[in-house]
Amino acid sequence: MQIGVGTEDFRATERWLYDMFQANIKILEDDTVAERMLPYTGNAPQKRHAAINCNLQGGGGFEIWQYSERKPEPVAFDIQIGDLGIFTAKVKSHNITAFHEELSAKYSDITPIVMDPRGIPTFYIHDPAGNCYQVVEDNYIFIDENRFSGGVVGAMMGVTDVERSLVVYRDILGYDTIVYDKSGVFSDWQGLRGGSQNYRRVLLSRSKPFQGPFSELYGNSTIELVQALDRTPRKIYEGRYWGDPGFIQLCFDVINMRELEQHCSELGFPFTVDSNQGVEKFDMGQAAGHFTYIEDPDGTLIEFVETYYIPLISRLNIKLDCLKRDRTKSFPRFLFKLLKFNRVKPR
Repeated sequence: MQIGVGTEDFRATERWLYDMFQANIKILEDDTVAERMLPYTGNAPQKRHAAINCNLQGGGGFEIWQYSERKPEPVAFDIQIGDLGIFTAKVKSHNITAFHEELSAKYSDITPIVMDPRGIPTFYIHDPAGNCYQVVEDNYIFIDENRFSGGVVGAMMGVTDVERSLVVYRDILGYDTIVYDKSGVFSDWQGLRGGSQNYRRVLLSRSKPFQGPFSELYGNSTIELVQALDRTPRKIYEGRYWGDPGFIQLCFDVINMRELEQHCSELGFPFTVDSNQGVEKFDMGQAAGHFTYIEDPDGTLIEFVETYYIPLISRLNIKLDCLKRDRTKSFPRFLFKLLKFNRVKPR
């Protein structure tokens, strides 16, 4: 799982994610025109600057995205818990207490450590643009870099109807295990916008691990569906473009895109974007593949990516080719260690 982060200041967002979560491995960077997202970009191609940065200790990456020629439009209201779309990204730490101390020493917009509905310690942090991140306990370390942080391991999604949304998150994405299903006012949300209201929270995990070239890097993840019970939630991207500031999408690696297309259509969620209609592959310069989108029942965007190749050592133009191997298996760990050559310190 990866998460898209739309921004008004690409470099500032990249620096913040580097400083807070050590997202210091650049998988790719591209500054071209988004021509295949027309349903979500005003029916016109839009020039944009995008990059994917990750943390080798495990978890998904951050896809940082900024319009290059159009002025990004921030959300016009204060996002509350349960507003429709992705309102919180979950990132991992194997030592919550130590990581909280580390972040608190250099950043102020951070909550105390609190207990989630399972009684597990967690805390929340807002970036300078107001995006909310929940730090969750996860002891899995992919490559030990002697840090407390990790990458993306889930998201909280505002939905109008949990049962209706399960068709996407359970039946398509495979999050088929209910970790908890609780309603009420939650102590871990006190101090967050809307935290004193009543909600239904359903935390989902997968009974089967993901397969694919990057599955061991990403590790496990969860989806938390949140339904507001005291108010009518607002749609976070109502009247705005994909790529405007906020959490713009969840992204999942897939192995057989055309088989997935049939499955999604049968369940009533057809692809709304398909990068490879009329072409063999979608080329991003350093990387290539096939991407598609669906919408959940509330219009939240889910991206699927079938990767053909990505850069392994960018400066030497050495690539990881996903098509010349068994794509159900993860790349060996020693190959990921070579991604250290792509380590960056944002300007």
